[in-house]
Amino acid sequence: MEQIDEKDIFIKPPKIGDIIQGKVIGRGRACVFLDLGICGTGIIFGREFYEARNKLRNLENGNEVFAKVVDLENEEGYIELSLTEAGKEIAWEDLARKKERDEIVKVRITGANKGGLLTEVSGIPAFLPVSQLSPANYPKVEGGDAQKILKSLQKFVGQEMELKIFDFDRKEEKLILSEKAKENKRIKEILEKYKTGDIVEGEITGVVDFGAFMKFDELEGLIHISELDWQLIEDPSEIIKQGQKVKAKIIDIANGKVSLSLKALKKDPWENIEKNYKKGDIIKGEVTKFNPFGAFVKISDEIQGLCHVSEFGSDKKMEEVLRIKGKYDFKILSVEPSEHRMSLKLIEK
Repeated sequence: MEQIDEKDIFIKPPKIGDIIQGKVIGRGRACVFLDLGICGTGIIFGREFYEARNKLRNLENGNEVFAKVVDLENEEGYIELSLTEAGKEIAWEDLARKKERDEIVKVRITGANKGGLLTEVSGIPAFLPVSQLSPANYPKVEGGDAQKILKSLQKFVGQEMELKIFDFDRKEEKLILSEKAKENKRIKEILEKYKTGDIVEGEITGVVDFGAFMKFDELEGLIHISELDWQLIEDPSEIIKQGQKVKAKIIDIANGKVSLSLKALKKDPWENIEKNYKKGDIIKGEVTKFNPFGAFVKISDEIQGLCHVSEFGSDKKMEEVLRIKGKYDFKILSVEPSEHRMSLKLIEK
């Protein structure tokens, strides 16, 4: 006699939350019945029917669908089902597979806010943060003005983008996407051609309060404000413009990011500075800026010194004695070329 496998006799009953497959066998005014085989008959009605009405409208008898069990037996003996919940479960499982396989997802951007772009994947709302945009699409806004950033992001609404799943939380229904992650492999391959110390030529693609972005060979690097010039810079846009062609030196490559320098290609004005400026010299300088440490004093176009706040007793007293753009006589207290530092003392008349 042929042995019958135990699993062919005993069918595991469904539980609340299970996703099961059923065949449409009929419909009522506001409900649809599914044949669940040995498990019985399922019904989609009430709120579940209303939420899935557009999908249910296209179903015919004999069509097979997946549904989620929400109640094992209602008053009429049917297993209550949810088509919408099943769709979400299947979508989340599909998203988990896509993330595991590092697959690209194609989406259409549906909205924007100050933090990034809004879209959806398989019916699941998703968010693409500004920080996860590719360098080419990152909003380069002077001063980080939130309204200007939003305006820059709104141009993507309606566009299709290829992204990767950066992070998701099924319980919180949080889905974060990344454009930058999609390009990481390609960027890594291009970066292998470069090393710290290389000289590259490119175009300034954006000027912001903390520096400027420069595009070269499909890459984009940051020239920090401190690397634009040897002189102290308050506003990068005063010395560099968007669209300007420049040469820069690669000073660091880390985590797929390139740091560039313009001043590294210029002669360091602090080299041999002691030939012109020595401790004890009396010089004339122009006050350019106050900060908590003291007053910055312009000695030449490329050299600035610091008159420490302690020379005045308090910052309030310092700002009473000195004024921005005012020219005064100072005594050099020390010169440290390696630190690009000159300490000054006001010569009071």
